[in-house]
Order: sequence, then structure tokens, then C-alpha cells
Amino acid sequence: MKHVSVFLCGRYLRRRRMMLLSITAVALSCALLLITASLFTGFITAVETSTTRHLGDIVLEAPSGQLITEFPALIESLESAAAVKAAAAVLKNQGLLLAAPGQVRPVRVWGIQLPQRLAVSPLQDSLLIQKGKNTVSFDPQNLGGLGGFVGIGVLTEPDEKTDEYNIAEVSRYVGQRMTLTTGSIQPSDEAAGSQNIRFQRRVLHFTCTDIMQTGVWDLDEQNVFVPLEALSALLYPDLPEPVADIIQIRLEDGVPDEVGLAIVQGIWENFAGPRFLWAHLASIETSRHLQARLIAEYRKQMGVLLLVFGLVSLSVVLLVFCIFSLLVITKQKDIAILKSCGAGAGDVAGLFLIFGFLNGLAGAGLGILMGWFITVNINPIEHQISRLFGLKIWKAGVYMFTQIPNTVDWPAAGWILLAAVLASVAGALLPAMRAACIQPVRLLRYE
Repeated sequence: MKHVSVFLCGRYLRRRRMMLLSITAVALSCALLLITASLFTGFITAVETSTTRHLGDIVLEAPSGQLITEFPALIESLESAAAVKAAAAVLKNQGLLLAAPGQVRPVRVWGIQLPQRLAVSPLQDSLLIQKGKNTVSFDPQNLGGLGGFVGIGVLTEPDEKTDEYNIAEVSRYVGQRMTLTTGSIQPSDEAAGSQNIRFQRRVLHFTCTDIMQTGVWDLDEQNVFVPLEALSALLYPDLPEPVADIIQIRLEDGVPDEVGLAIVQGIWENFAGPRFLWAHLASIETSRHLQARLIAEYRKQMGVLLLVFGLVSLSVVLLVFCIFSLLVITKQKDIAILKSCGAGAGDVAGLFLIFGFLNGLAGAGLGILMGWFITVNINPIEHQISRLFGLKIWKAGVYMFTQIPNTVDWPAAGWILLAAVLASVAGALLPAMRAACIQPVRLLRYE
């Protein structure tokens, strides 16, 4: 009787329009859950990856108001460790950038050393002029003087509808002189009374020699990169050598973050212990841990949203129950004939349970295929919606990235498939029990 059951299941699946409704409902629910899980997981992964990509695997930062002197010796010690691939010194500050007459923007100023920075993060990939070139320089065109890199969002705003930058418009800033107003905390004179410190304003003139477009809104909207030596000399003219306040470290491939963190902490203690009284106050964290609280909140939001959509999708169980109940009513004669030919109650119940299983499997398979297609093509779909209706769904200023993460969450697809099949079987369970209780004698006695 098992062969007959499978035959009937295939026949009902092909010819019953109500079954197509049930399969479609399962497919839409699975597609919705897979798209939601994939977009959230992709967004979380993009946040973690972008942080590691641009800051390195480990970030060592001096406490506020303190500076790391003799940092070349620290970098040499770090790079001599087998677990460390590269390390770069950074001097960070805030400022105001005058890019053109009347165009003033608050920015984050980063003093970097290009060779070391390129070894820690792929800065070259984000440059407009020097992308793909063998060497990167603050003065690639030999313009003379001091050069710097400016984030594309500092110079212009993206289009409201397409969220894209006008490259031709922003390119005119390359080669222009710009003025950066910043400052540093300096010890005050005795005449300052009770005040122990004072803010000293500093002005840096430089030429914009390249433009950065990382694809991360926060970085593109605020960052300005200049040579570390020039920024250090500007902010701390009394110090005989350049200083830094951050060391960014890239680990070798395959080295766990915890192992690298322990090695960096040991090197820092040996280096900073004899030099700085504040050495134990320095922050040494993995770049992933720096975003841990934010990532945890994103995961909570994803869990809540999936729970809500999952509860909504449970209506599939009710729909399958109604359709299978109607099928039992309309196919009582078939069931009675099966039982009169020797099929037992278990065989009849198994027929509808197999039917529910195949219904869920077909719907889940179709839904996962739909979810995969929409997720992979989510950016073209979003662009078409923006072009046709003028509705911008994804804005970089809100969601941090210029592109929607479009990686399918295949582990989620596995549990979605399993849940869809179980839900369909659960919806078919009561109708199967009802079909098993049909008495063929009562039903066929007038036939």
C-alpha cells in the first residue's frame, strides 16, 4: 500500500488547485524568513568585517590625553612576533575642514604612515586616483607641499534618489588646497591661574591629492588622512619626534584573536612598563570586541523580527489543516475504497502525513529558491524600485553601507526548511487521524 500512497500523493499534488495554494503559502513564508535572516546576518557580518578591515584585528589605544612616544620601537617589537603580520601607528584628532569657499565640515583627522597603514588595511582599494596602482603616495602627481586624502562624503552629498556620488563633480577637488583647523591640549602658563591646561588652535594647509570611498558611510562622511609626521609636528611642536595615540595591528591568517591579544598585551607591558606611568590604563581590544555591544543589539533585533515573522508564518499550519480537512471530506470515497482493498487505518493516516510532508518540502524548496534569488539580486531590485517609484529604501546615511549585504544565510535556510516541513506535517495530522477513522461500510453501502 505504500506505493499506492505515494502515487495518490503525487496525483493530488499535481491536480488539486488547493494544494498549489498551500504550497504557495509555505513558499512565501519560507522566502520571507530566509530574506530577513540573510539581510540581518549579512548586515551584522558587514559591520564586523568593515571594522576589522579598516582598523586591523587588534587596536591598542592610549588613554585620553596621553601619547605613545618611541612608537617605531613598539611596532618593530610587534612585527617581530610570529603571530603579528603588520602594525601601524595613528594619531587621531578632530577638526574643521575648509574644502572650498563657504564649504566647512567637521571631520576626523587621522595622521598615518602610508607603508604601515597599507599593510594593516586595504586603504588603496578605496582611493579614487591611485586605486590599482603599484605604489600609493600622499603626493602621486608630485604637486609639492603637503598632501592628504579626503573622504568623498566630506566633499559632496550623494544623490537623494540613487544614493550615489557624482564622481565627475567630486574629482574637481583633487589638486585643490584645503585648510584644516584643529588643535591640541597644551600646559598653561603660570599666569593662567587655576587653569592647568589650555586648548591651542592649530591650522594645517594641505593639497587634496586623492579621495576615499570605502563604502562605509561613517568613514566616507568624516575622515581626512594626512601624514602622521606633519600632524604630530603641528599639534605637538615641542616634542622632538613624532607621536601616536593608537596602534592598529593585523594578525597573521589563522591566528585566533585571543592568542593575538595575549601576545600584544605581553609586548605592550614589556615596552610601556618602563616608559609610561599610565601603561596599565591603555586599551587593548580586538576590533570585533569594540563592536560587541552594537552587534549584540542587532542580533536581538534580528531575533525579535524572526520571531514575529515566524508566528505569522504559523498560519501555514492552519491553512494546511483547512485544506487537508476539505480534502478528506471530498475524497472520502477514495479513502473508503483504499480501506476496503485492505489498507489499514495507519496506511490511510500515513497517506495524508506523507502528503503533508511532500507539501511542506515542495513549498519550502520553492520558498528557499525565491529567497535566494531575491537576496542575491536585492541591490538591482532596490535600484529599480528607486528609479520607478522615486522611493529610496536603503540609504547609506541610515544603514551605514552604500550597498545592501546580499549573502544568503544557508544555515538559516536549513532550519527554515525543517520548520516548514514540520509545520505542514502538523497541519495534516488531525485530518489524517480523521481519515483513518472513516468506516468504508457506512460510506459505500448505498454505492
